[in-house]
Amino acid sequence: MLMRRTLTLVGAVALLMGLVWIGQGSGYFPYPASSFMIDQSAWIAYGAGLAGLGLVLIWFARRTSR
Repeated sequence: MLMRRTLTLVGAVALLMGLVWIGQGSGYFPYPASSFMIDQSAWIAYGAGLAGLGLVLIWFARRTSR
């Protein structure tokens, strides 16, 4: 039970961080204005990878609970 909750929490945080990185890398979320990540296409790829990892962790947590 604790492992399932931990994996779900870590996966959700990774998913949200990945979405923020995608938003900053694409320029849709330019906060803070002095961030080095804004309009840098590499951060779109990093964010997509992290968001994908988050989804996998959430899926794995839900799958192991059965």
